[in-house]
Amino acid sequence: MIIIMKPHTPKEEILIQKQKLEREGFEVNLSQGENYCILGLIGDTTKIDESKIGANEYVEKILKVQQPYKLANRLFHPDNTVINVKGEKIGGNKIAIMAGPCSVESEEQIVEIARRVKKSGARFLRGGAFKPRTSPYSFQGLKTHGLELLKLARKETGLPIVTEIMTADMIDKFVEDVDVIQVGARNMQNFELLKELGKTRKPILLKRGLSATIEELLMSAEYIMSEGNENVILCERGIRTFENYTRNTLDLSAIPAIKKLSHLPVIVDPSHAAGLWWMVEPLSKAAIAVGADGLIIEVHNDPANAKCDGQQSIKPDKFHRLMEDIDALAQLGSREIYETINF
Repeated sequence: MIIIMKPHTPKEEILIQKQKLEREGFEVNLSQGENYCILGLIGDTTKIDESKIGANEYVEKILKVQQPYKLANRLFHPDNTVINVKGEKIGGNKIAIMAGPCSVESEEQIVEIARRVKKSGARFLRGGAFKPRTSPYSFQGLKTHGLELLKLARKETGLPIVTEIMTADMIDKFVEDVDVIQVGARNMQNFELLKELGKTRKPILLKRGLSATIEELLMSAEYIMSEGNENVILCERGIRTFENYTRNTLDLSAIPAIKKLSHLPVIVDPSHAAGLWWMVEPLSKAAIAVGADGLIIEVHNDPANAKCDGQQSIKPDKFHRLMEDIDALAQLGSREIYETINF
């Protein structure tokens, strides 16, 4: 349930109403905008006497929220959430570009790629230190050594790092070393992990599960937010369908749907969606066209010899040309990517 207060309601009255509802056992989420104030109630609202609340002269209207997710719901928070990561914003008019290899392989590799993607305008470095693989015999990543190499690349370039966490026992290490903690598709419904990440205040990049509905994705975000961490970024990375030509099927319709239902920023992973490097460019452009807040793209300097997912990685030169095209496309919608930096 949400209670919409009238414009220009005195702050004292808002506080009185909030405290009164909290005394009745509800968790109250206050969302204050320039021309609105919303009190979002979380808990069993079936016993609330709406007539008493509506009798208050400062209450404009009362709405019941049918969806099971509350904190991630746009009704609770009408304005788009913009997440600040070391001065770089995800959400709003800027399009956040995250780029880098599927997995960290060596110091030379990760530093070179970090330099190249930054020069092309990317503002975040992605790279896997811990790799969940379908086969136990596939390369599993350099693990903690990979994290150290990512930190070295960050020191060299200044790019915030985005990397995937696998287990809750690594949270302290990730909170200390990582700027954006990624939860992979396989862990989207690892609720104990999500709850522990919710106790941090680190930005969380939450990927949609292979067979998850949009509501299930938002409910997973709710697990994180219900523990106090509102810094959640959603990621559409393709879902499993009967089609097997591509690795997954990129659900572009999810972007406008999520943005209608939720205030959280949503980015797209075209690399994992298709699993084919030559599809990354058109899918990236399509994602921006339908309103994505950013992209996370796999870039490798030698895809043919990559230890992980080389077939879906593009080379730095290709990434540079893609960034120029994305910038031009973004401007048609009065948006922009970050300025190209000479580095």
